[in-house]
Amino acid sequence: MPELPEAETIASQLRARLLGATITECRIGRADIVREGLATLPWYRGALLVSASRLGKSVVLEADRSGETRYLVFELGMTGLLFFTLLDPSYRKHTHLTLSLTGPVPALYYWNPRRFGRVYLLDGPGLARFATRRFGCDPLTVPWEDFRAVVARRRGRLKALLMQQQVIAGIGNIYANEILYRSRLHPYRVASRLQVRTVRRLYDAMRDVLSEAIADGGSSVRDFLAPDGTKGDYWKRHQVYNKAGLPCPAGCGRTIRRLTGERSSFYCPACQRE
Repeated sequence: MPELPEAETIASQLRARLLGATITECRIGRADIVREGLATLPWYRGALLVSASRLGKSVVLEADRSGETRYLVFELGMTGLLFFTLLDPSYRKHTHLTLSLTGPVPALYYWNPRRFGRVYLLDGPGLARFATRRFGCDPLTVPWEDFRAVVARRRGRLKALLMQQQVIAGIGNIYANEILYRSRLHPYRVASRLQVRTVRRLYDAMRDVLSEAIADGGSSVRDFLAPDGTKGDYWKRHQVYNKAGLPCPAGCGRTIRRLTGERSSFYCPACQRE
C-alpha cells in the first residue's frame, strides 16, 4: 500500500516531468472512480499543469486555465498508482483515468486494480474541505510542540495513533512498524502516558525514517512502482516489517515477533518493551 514516502516519490516525479504541460484530453475508464466533481471534467481540457504535491497518502495536481485554478486529487488506496506509460497491455484493464498531455510525456495514467482509491476533481474551497476532513498534521512538517500536544491528547495505542490519518496523515503499516522500532517503543504503548523525552525520540525517528524512505524512492514491498516504472529501494533497509522470526538487527539476541490484528505489528520484545 503506498504510504507517505511513495506518494512523495510520485509527486516528485510529476513535478519533474509534467509541469508546464497542457491537458488535451481526459478519459474516464469507470465513472465511479471519480468520487467528486465528475461534471467539471470538461474544464480540465486545455488546462495547464502548474504544480504537483502530496496530501497525506494522496497526490495532488494543480491545473490553471485562464487564471482559474482547479485540482485533481488521486487517492492511491491499497493499489493505486500513476504511470507515464502503461507497463504492458494488461494494465489497461485497470486504468481508470487517462490524461493526454502536450510535451515530452504524452500521458498520465491512474491505475488501480482494487479500486479502494478514488479521484476528486476540486476547486480551491473543495480542496481545503477535503484536506480538513481527511488529514491531520503532516509528519514531516508538523512542529515539535504541535506533535507533542497531539500525542499527549491520545489515550489509545501508539501504533494506532501513528496510522490514524485524521490525526497524523501519511503513515501506514510499513512505516509505523519501522518508526516504532527506531524509537524503541512497543506498538501497544499508550500514547498519552509517554514522557516528553520519549515523545521527542518518537518525533525524531518518525521524521528520519520517512525522510530516508523518500530518499530511497519508497518501498516496493508488493506492487509499488514510481510513475517511470522504477522500484523504491527502502525495503532493503526495513528493520522489522515482515521479518517475524528473524534476529533483531540491533544484536540483542532476540527475534522479531508478530502481533496479529487488523494490521500485523512487527517488533523486538527486548528493544521495544510494552
